[in-house]
Amino acid sequence: MHALLRVSGAIDAFSERFGKLLSWLVVAAVAVSSINAVVRKLFDMSSNSFLELQWVLFSIVFLFCSPWTLLRNEHIRIDVINHSLPLRVRSWIDMIGHVFFLVPFTLILLWTSVPFFLTSWRLNEQSFSAGGLPQWPAKSLIMIGMALLLLQAISEIIKRAAVMAGTIPDPNAAVLSAHEVAEAEAARLAADIAAERKP
Repeated sequence: MHALLRVSGAIDAFSERFGKLLSWLVVAAVAVSSINAVVRKLFDMSSNSFLELQWVLFSIVFLFCSPWTLLRNEHIRIDVINHSLPLRVRSWIDMIGHVFFLVPFTLILLWTSVPFFLTSWRLNEQSFSAGGLPQWPAKSLIMIGMALLLLQAISEIIKRAAVMAGTIPDPNAAVLSAHEVAEAEAARLAADIAAERKP
């Protein structure tokens, strides 16, 4: 288990650094969008390559930062139900979700996206729009993104197994506690506001 936890730690470190680095592409996407809008309004000019570059940058952030989102426990879940359950039940829900849903999902998308990319690459597929970007680099993003998400899913499975075996403390416990504190504070503020409105 300790060897697997070292592998998990290496995957986590990579996902954290890679996610933080690529999150800056949001700024690049905003800059490209702004420049394109200004040039179109001032000079009545536009470029399909700039429009497509915005989509590619957004896709990179969405796909390549998803492992970081999973690592930080910021993925979508029904928090109202999840927070009311004991930590052990939460661990089982996470383990079942990762093993039976997330891993198969990433494997299926990997299996289908590799030929999708290779066909585009062999044909040197180009944009249907005049002056657009080549399509094969964009089509590689699904394949790479799913490979990275699969790695992080394996890391999460290792950590869940270690938590359930009592080898390590639950890394999500502090995050969950912070959510609970925030919810309690929000409830207290709502009660204070309601009390002030009473005559």
